[in-house]
Amino acid sequence: MLMPDSYAPHISDISLDELHAQGFRGLIIDLDNTLVGYRQEKPTPEVSGWIDQALQRGLRVVIVSNNVRAWVEEVATHLKVSFVHKAAKPLPVGFGKALELLQTGRKHTIVIGDQFFTDVLGAKLRGLKVILTDPIVQREHVAMRFVRRIEHVILRKRKGKRVEKV
Repeated sequence: MLMPDSYAPHISDISLDELHAQGFRGLIIDLDNTLVGYRQEKPTPEVSGWIDQALQRGLRVVIVSNNVRAWVEEVATHLKVSFVHKAAKPLPVGFGKALELLQTGRKHTIVIGDQFFTDVLGAKLRGLKVILTDPIVQREHVAMRFVRRIEHVILRKRKGKRVEKV
C-alpha cells in the first residue's frame, strides 16, 4: 500500500498521453529534485517543455513543496502553474490543498515526486496514486543523505517487484 504505483527515471520519461488515457486530469508535482535539481535556479528546458505539453493537453498542474513561498512561487510562476508551499509533506494537508486548486478529485489526480518519505507516503495517506522518480541530481543537502539511504533499503527490498516504468 505504501509503495509507489509506478516509477520513471525522470519526469520527462512519463508519457502524458498514457496519463491522459488512464483518466488522470490533475498532476501534483514535487519541486526539489523532481522539477528542479538541488541548487539549480530553474527547471531545465526539457522539464519546462514537459510541463508546457501537460498544460497544452489540458492537464492541470500544481507544485506541492515543503519549501518556502518565495522559491516555490518563483518556479511555479516560471512554469505557469499553481503551487502549495510549506506543505508539511508527508502530512496529507498539502495534498488536500492541491486537490482543491486542481478540482480534479483523487481518482483523476496523480502525484509525481522523488522522495519516498514525503511524496509517496503523503500521496498514499491522501489516497492518491503516485509515480516515483529518481532525483534529478545525486548531490543534495547533507541531511538528505541519511534519508536517501533508508529509502534505498526500503525500495531495494522490493526490487524484484519494482513498479513498471510509466
